[in-house]
Amino acid sequence: METLQGYEALVVRRINDVLFVTLNQPATRNALGTEMLDELSRVLAIAEQDTAIRALALRGAGSVFCAGGNIGGFQKILLTENNDVDPIALRNRQFGYFMDRLTSLPVPVLAMVEGAAMGGGMGLACAADFVLATEKARFALSETSLGIIAAQITPFVVTRLGAATTRRLGLSGERISGDLALRLGMLDDIAKDSEQLNALEAEWLTRICRCAPKANRAFKPLVNRSTTEPFAPLLDEAATLFAKCLRDEGGEGTQAFREKRDASWCVQFDAASIQAAHNVVSALSSTSPQGSVA
Repeated sequence: METLQGYEALVVRRINDVLFVTLNQPATRNALGTEMLDELSRVLAIAEQDTAIRALALRGAGSVFCAGGNIGGFQKILLTENNDVDPIALRNRQFGYFMDRLTSLPVPVLAMVEGAAMGGGMGLACAADFVLATEKARFALSETSLGIIAAQITPFVVTRLGAATTRRLGLSGERISGDLALRLGMLDDIAKDSEQLNALEAEWLTRICRCAPKANRAFKPLVNRSTTEPFAPLLDEAATLFAKCLRDEGGEGTQAFREKRDASWCVQFDAASIQAAHNVVSALSSTSPQGSVA
């Protein structure tokens, strides 16, 4: 296990080429402040540039996932703004760029939710490919109760939940449990408690890591592009990608299948290794979250 250095708001560890990212500002309920978003962006750069990375696993310290953005920063702008370009809109839009970049990662992204995932925190989870949570997790699009809107996360929530459910949550501010989130299609799997969540995370990462890393990196962008691009040219490119994969990892994969053995890239995780990966000494902060801006 390698712990990556230079992070204050996060704890980042690398195990079997999976990046385990723990939001580590429990005093602010892991709110998405400037420091945390800057550090998360650095993690995305690693996953984009290092082709050995196989997955990104997000979790929150202090038995809470993420309370969303911190309105305090926007309120300070209101007191000092004097620009032709609206600085509040500009800062809000920056979060959207981050979200788009997160969903565009070529590797699988997992979000493990304990406690609250409110506003931008819920949006962060919706941007993941796999969402696992405990029964006691709580989700909400809480912005309208504060007199604002879920601006940058809405397209990502709609993609995950559909427009009708997004309207339900956004227009009512309803807080939903892990069980209801599962029924609404928010979750891929649910755990009774944190200990079982460790086991679920290990199970899903083991599944992902039975897939060839280069093949996954080719497949996920193909899926993303299939929702926006014309099929004919995309299928031409997909054929080329298929041939490239077959000549690369496909040889080992088909040989392993014939020999009834695991392919060379297969690795396994267990609950103990997952607990160690996300175990942190909680960072201290005197800043209190003042709401969610997304």
